[in-house]
Amino acid sequence: MRPLEALRVYRNPRMLAILAMGFASGLPLALTGGTLLLWLTDAHVSLTDVGLFALVGIFYTVKFLWSPVLDRVSIPWLSARLGQRRAWLIAISACLAAAVVALGSTDPAVDPLRTALLAVLVAFLSASLDIVIDAYRIELLRGEEQAAGSAATQLGYRIGMLASGAGALALAEWWGWQKSYFAMAALVSVGVVAALASPEPSHPPRQGSFFRGAVIEPFREFASRQSWLTILAFIVLYRLGDAMVGTMAGPFYLKLGFTKLEIAGVTKIFGVAATMAGIVAGGAFAYRLGLARALVVAGLVHALSNFAFVAQAYAGPNVNVLMLTIFVENFTGGLVSAATVGYLSTLCNPAFTATQYALLSSISAIPRTIFAAGTGWLAEQLGWPLFFSAGALAALPGIVLAALLAEQAGVQLFRRSSPTVPKRASGT
Repeated sequence: MRPLEALRVYRNPRMLAILAMGFASGLPLALTGGTLLLWLTDAHVSLTDVGLFALVGIFYTVKFLWSPVLDRVSIPWLSARLGQRRAWLIAISACLAAAVVALGSTDPAVDPLRTALLAVLVAFLSASLDIVIDAYRIELLRGEEQAAGSAATQLGYRIGMLASGAGALALAEWWGWQKSYFAMAALVSVGVVAALASPEPSHPPRQGSFFRGAVIEPFREFASRQSWLTILAFIVLYRLGDAMVGTMAGPFYLKLGFTKLEIAGVTKIFGVAATMAGIVAGGAFAYRLGLARALVVAGLVHALSNFAFVAQAYAGPNVNVLMLTIFVENFTGGLVSAATVGYLSTLCNPAFTATQYALLSSISAIPRTIFAAGTGWLAEQLGWPLFFSAGALAALPGIVLAALLAEQAGVQLFRRSSPTVPKRASGT
């Protein structure tokens, strides 16, 4: 298969539907995050209260707690006609659109508590929509399509974030905050249209009580697999180096002497484009080589990208070098991201897709939330060149585990053979 031929996987109509669902999934994030914080500041809410609003993001971290409900519980009448995934997607989307309208109708300067409560509701519904869309994507695609599907989802997600970030701010400038939020609520319907135009994936029959089937079995089934502890270690460690660098990249640019406008222009515009290109290329790359090889090769390439930061440290505040650094880092990060999400998708048993994926994706966030906490201290002790070199070394344990898992799956990493992907988990 020629490299460009791998891009044909995106011509599948299901990928367009997944892109649209990803857009709907990414849309609410800024509405309870950056966009909302700007609105609160514009309404002269105290900085103390503005900071507390950031806590609504916790729902995205703990969404695995209620994911079993979306796996096992049917919605009366609707599930029988549309299927489990489509019924939940449409029901949550309708509630989410209504909650965004209600949030946009508040006046945070007069009643910040009401605004906060509705922001919490929007965040909860948004995290729930993520659960359903991830499960829908995994069940709709074949194993070899998972990386490309994850790329389509992430691309749509980022476009949705742009719409509710920069797009919502532009609308707020022209029409005011209320109408801006109303417009964002209308865009939630993009995911509904995509779901109605797509088939409902098949599901294994439910067995046992709710608690056993929804809570016990997903964990028991995963723990019964060969090398499950190695898989968990891989999930935690694979992007450790990425978490280190990502946490300190912004402070590094400022300490080096770049202006805020230079950083914004390169990272927020050029960098986002490079990430999107990397995600698309990563999906096609994994489709061509297979996920096992893609995880190893993309991981190595992304680890080596840390040395672009080393070169930047010696070059100083040179904008041309910054553009190269951002491109290398973000493009290779996109490669890794597509392969990682694709791999996590193949680990899910079709009987517990929503529960297992929500849990695995939460585990994969551990480096960003825990291990990266000490990176500032490490950067101060080592200095920038050694710090970024250490970030490359921190990626190696995860890459070694990826190679070990590939070997256990019978994949010959460095021999020419047909692309191989991990088998989709089964209940057998």
